[in-house]
Amino acid sequence: MRINDDLTKPLIVHSAKLAWTQSPQAGVDRRMLYRVGGEVARATSIVRYAPESTFPSHVHSGGEEILVLEGTFQDEHGDYPAGSYFRNPPGTSHTPASKEGCTIFVRLWQYREGDDAQIVRQPGEGGAGPLRPGSDAARVLFDDGEERVSIERWQPAATITVENQRGLEILVVTGTLTVSGEKLEPQSWIRLPQGKPFEGLVGSEGAEIWIKDAPLQHVDVLPMPS
Repeated sequence: MRINDDLTKPLIVHSAKLAWTQSPQAGVDRRMLYRVGGEVARATSIVRYAPESTFPSHVHSGGEEILVLEGTFQDEHGDYPAGSYFRNPPGTSHTPASKEGCTIFVRLWQYREGDDAQIVRQPGEGGAGPLRPGSDAARVLFDDGEERVSIERWQPAATITVENQRGLEILVVTGTLTVSGEKLEPQSWIRLPQGKPFEGLVGSEGAEIWIKDAPLQHVDVLPMPS
């Protein structure tokens, strides 16, 4: 399966308008934003857990990166309410579940060789980041020199520019943006190749934005199993 696999072209996906696709596990559905592969895939998705659903214990052979968007995501290590961010590097494992139901943003098999940091950020955690014009808050969730992941709050009606030296992924968490004449609502996802800056107009209510500044695919990305 190949979905939005041309990393050389700018892309906007209005995730909330996509149909949910059932996963192999009952009660767990997904909206596929990017995918290369079958059930084991290099993928970016929005995943929804129904109340009382559980996913079988599994090992993250290619690494897993998650932002909790709604509800509370859980595993045997703890509870992660909306706003939580974590990275489970290759070789880690868990048994995910959600008692009340939740929605998460997930990136799979996009780790590079040597990225073995396990990171958990509860809501509000993370170091202070630089404020760009039009923003009034920024938290760095992860930065190892090869990629930087942050949450920013953008001011109502601000015009925002984000330079792009490596590649950008942007997810609208709350609020709205207008980009290239398109209105982006919560869970809209943008992917921009290196050298293509982001330019957008924030809606009247402001917006909270998740940003990854990194190559869209690392040159030493972990190889998929054959």
